[in-house]
Amino acid sequence: MKHKLQCFLLVGLILFFASDLFAENSKIIIDASGRAINVPQKVERVICSGPGCLRLLVYLQSQDKIVGVDSMEKRKSIFDARPYVLANPQLRNHPLFGEFRGHDNPELIMGLNPLPQVIFKTYSSMGYDPVKLEKKTGIPVVVLNYGDMFKYRKDFFNALKIMGKVMDKDKRTAELIDFFKDQIKELRQRTTDIAESKKKTCFVGGIAFKGPHGFQSTQPLYPPFQFINAKNVAAIDKSGKKLTSSVISKESLVKWDPEILFLDLSTLQMGKNAGGLYELKTDPVYQTLSAVKKGNIFGLLPYNWYSKNFGSTLANAWYAGKLLEPDGFSDIDPAKKADEIYTFLVGKPVFTSMNKIFKNKVFKKISLN
Repeated sequence: MKHKLQCFLLVGLILFFASDLFAENSKIIIDASGRAINVPQKVERVICSGPGCLRLLVYLQSQDKIVGVDSMEKRKSIFDARPYVLANPQLRNHPLFGEFRGHDNPELIMGLNPLPQVIFKTYSSMGYDPVKLEKKTGIPVVVLNYGDMFKYRKDFFNALKIMGKVMDKDKRTAELIDFFKDQIKELRQRTTDIAESKKKTCFVGGIAFKGPHGFQSTQPLYPPFQFINAKNVAAIDKSGKKLTSSVISKESLVKWDPEILFLDLSTLQMGKNAGGLYELKTDPVYQTLSAVKKGNIFGLLPYNWYSKNFGSTLANAWYAGKLLEPDGFSDIDPAKKADEIYTFLVGKPVFTSMNKIFKNKVFKKISLN
């Protein structure tokens, strides 16, 4: 009996010290799905699955922890509007672990050398189920809600916080969130006192969504316009009804007849004989627009490219602000401002590269001749 009691005590001590050691080498993270996930205390090796996931890791200055990438990150194309890749081309050299949009391959993941300690996953409803992926690989899968910079900004900031907690980058996370908040605050302050009657009406077309689209593709709550209090005709129609559709009719655009047209240059991917620019040049309906007749068409950086480009969104806001309200932005050089943003977020000034990729039409008046 005494011997058994000693054995129980010994086992208890072993379990106590083992659990204490385990606790010292791990931490609990609550991911965006609400799951409590045990991850290593110090994470040195990760992979990022899903649209925009690797972008967030680069923002956190943790791209050196990547051990594999999906097919989108390895893709080479004439067009590429991902500043985080332009600033870090070495990311393409990592081995493949699955297809884009979260279609992970567990066998490829388990074949990575070294193995990732954590898998981050955005847009978890598409591709490989995160819980099944975790069971299949035995690797913790941390779900992030990617969010956006307007309606779902809390999700975006929370994604940074969760990833930052895993990567032990809390300080950088705070810097990033403050940066975005300060940028948006300043943009709004520069335009807050302008009377509605003095604002020029505007519209942005050609916005990509899971691939390039024509000029009718827009964003009613386009964040750059929201930040500068712009009079976006696609946000509210003549009856005062809020619009939610991202594809508007030509008839609506003719009825609104905005004074300024912006073209999201991701539409150039559709080629010479398609896309928003081609439509503006050749479609008789668009030829009736006042902005087309007067040549008031201006190029913007792509809003979406493997999900939302947060840095480019800010850069577009500064350019649109200067164009629509020049007095309030007289001290701003949009190209320099873009490079300030890119340098802080991805580590390098890549505006010139982006502009070259899109045929030097970024932040310029676009000729239809």
